[in-house]
Amino acid sequence: MEKSTIMTTPYEIESEKFIRALAEKLKTINEFKMPEWALFVKTGQAKERPPEEKDWWYIRAASVLRKLYTKGLVGVGKLRNYYGSRKDRGAKPEKFMKASGKILRTILQQATKAEFAEHIKEKKAGRRLTKKGKLFLDQVASELKTI
Repeated sequence: MEKSTIMTTPYEIESEKFIRALAEKLKTINEFKMPEWALFVKTGQAKERPPEEKDWWYIRAASVLRKLYTKGLVGVGKLRNYYGSRKDRGAKPEKFMKASGKILRTILQQATKAEFAEHIKEKKAGRRLTKKGKLFLDQVASELKTI
């Protein structure tokens, strides 16, 4: 009888800890390079300034991959809603604004190029993780579980 290796999934790891560890792994993958324009762009209409953290691109990419793992089939529109925030409009009431679609689309394209995600064009369109992508995220979770 063979020993079965018990894999740890991203569900079992605290999300913030998992995303930080996954971001560190993504830095080593050539397909996930931060574009030059990413240093100067805001993450959404509601934001006043670009992110101050140097590694924000990799953290966002890790968060998107985790979101694909947990939700299954996800499109850019859903992700824009998820990463959106409230805009401070001065004396007027705050209003919800969606996040930048260019950032999310580029991250999804990088994930597709790395073969972690695939583009689905059926009745329900969007992106979902491939077996390679799920295995990669499970490996990162397993490494965190052993630490």
